[in-house]
Amino acid sequence: MLEKIDGKPEDRPKANVVPFPGVKGGPCGFADRSFSRLFFLPAGADPPPGTVGHCSLWERSMHIMEGFLPVEHALGWTVASAPFVAYGLWVVKKRIREHPEQRMLLGVAAAFTFVLSALKLPSVTGSCSHPTGTGLGALLFGPTAMAPIGMVVLLFQALLLAHGGLTTLGANLFAMAIVGPFAAAAVFRVARGIKLSFATSVFLAASLADLLTYVTTSLQLAWAFPDPTGGVVASFAKFASIFAITQIPLAISEGLLTVLIFNALMRFNARELQDLQLVRNDEVRV
Repeated sequence: MLEKIDGKPEDRPKANVVPFPGVKGGPCGFADRSFSRLFFLPAGADPPPGTVGHCSLWERSMHIMEGFLPVEHALGWTVASAPFVAYGLWVVKKRIREHPEQRMLLGVAAAFTFVLSALKLPSVTGSCSHPTGTGLGALLFGPTAMAPIGMVVLLFQALLLAHGGLTTLGANLFAMAIVGPFAAAAVFRVARGIKLSFATSVFLAASLADLLTYVTTSLQLAWAFPDPTGGVVASFAKFASIFAITQIPLAISEGLLTVLIFNALMRFNARELQDLQLVRNDEVRV
């Protein structure tokens, strides 16, 4: 039995086509159970047998799309993220109450995260990658402050840009606004502890925060959709290897851009950086 898609005859049978777990039906809601075969399809190539229409797994953007995760995974990541958001709100309110002059800097960090994470760049596989921008705010205000900031950023992107989704907000939040910022803060502290320069520490923190965000997303997807033969480990290897192609250069670029932002802050707002205990007195440029 043949089907028609967009008015064109389709010469592939529907026999092996099944609803993909967590995805609603329709042209973009079906995939072959052996979805691991989709991962290494070149960009622009025709979908393989067993898929329907022009929208399939390799075309998803790196914010996990609306409805893509199974319900139990979507709820689980939301519950896991909620305490970080609640505590982060308390931290931000306390910081602004004690240091109202930092409101502008907090706005800059939020805008930086929004703009960078909204830049969806095509991957060679046909999927999309993007910077995260969370390293800047994590270093300025601490990793806990980035959870509520990241929630607002991801919510606006889901509603206004169709980037991500509401049901996957918890998973995207955990990867980008919790794991990433905590990684940035930890890497920066270690780098400063071993006496690396301020610029090098910022670069490593921002770059590794970006990379670990995508490691977390790959784990989330692998856990939700394990490989039929190799399980979660094989699925993670495939997800991570695909996004590494574009995400490693993006992470390096984000690290360099974050260094440039901090250089500008060092030049015009050195006092604020000293108050935040990010730079030493001998590192401030006169």
